[in-house]
Amino acid sequence: MKISELVKRTGVPKETIHFYIREGLLRKPRKSGVNSAEYNERYVDQIQMIKDLRDNFYLPIPEIKKVVKEFKKQSPSDQAVSQFYSRFFRPADRLLAREVIGRDAFLHATGLGRKWLNKAEEWELITPEHHNGDVVFSPDDLAIGKLMVDMDQLGFGPKDGFDPEDLRQIAEFLKKYVATASRKYYENNLEKLTSKEYAVRAPQYHEVISLFFYHLYRKLIRQATNRLIEQRKPKDTERKEVR
Repeated sequence: MKISELVKRTGVPKETIHFYIREGLLRKPRKSGVNSAEYNERYVDQIQMIKDLRDNFYLPIPEIKKVVKEFKKQSPSDQAVSQFYSRFFRPADRLLAREVIGRDAFLHATGLGRKWLNKAEEWELITPEHHNGDVVFSPDDLAIGKLMVDMDQLGFGPKDGFDPEDLRQIAEFLKKYVATASRKYYENNLEKLTSKEYAVRAPQYHEVISLFFYHLYRKLIRQATNRLIEQRKPKDTERKEVR
C-alpha cells in the first residue's frame, strides 16, 4: 500500500510515520519508484502498537524502541497475547473510564449479542445499575462484554464446544470467595472501614488481588495445557510405531 493509505488506516500523519522510520522504530519501506514506497500490513500493526505505547502508556521514544525490539523477538502467539494485554490494561483507559448508558449502546460498544448479554446479566457476570430510569454499565462490565466476544472470535465460544456455564461457575466461585474473605477480614477490623487510610489503601489492595488472580490463572492454565500436550506425545509415538 502507498503511504496515503497507511495514513488513512492508522490515523497517524505522514510526517510522524517518516519520523518513526528515521528513529528506527519502523524499517525503511521497499522502494517502488524514485519518490514512492510500498508498505505492507505489518506497518499497520507496528504503527498501532507505537501509537498505543505513546498515547496510553506515555512512553518516550527510547523506551518504545526497547519494547518494539523485544516484541519482535516474541513468537506470534506471545505477540497476540501482548496485544490483548495492552487493550485491557491501558492507564489512559483507567483515567478516562466512562460508563455506558443503555443496552443498545453497550451491545454496540462490545459487539456482544443481545442473547448473550441477557445470559451474562442472568448469571451476574454483567451487572448494570439503574439511575433515573437509565440502565448504566460500568467500565468493568464493558471489559467483560468485550472479553466474551474475544473468546468467541478466538474459537472458544459455544459453537466451538466451550460451555458458557463455565463462566457462570467462575462468577459464583469468586462471589463466594469475595463475600467470605471480606467478612472474615472486616469482622476483626471494623474500625478500619471508616478510616482515611483504608479509603486510600483498599482500592490498591483490590487491584493487587485482581492481578494475583490474573497471574495465578495464567500460570495454572499454561501448566495444565503443557501437561495435556505431554500426555499426548507418547500416544502419538506409539501410533507411528504401529504403522
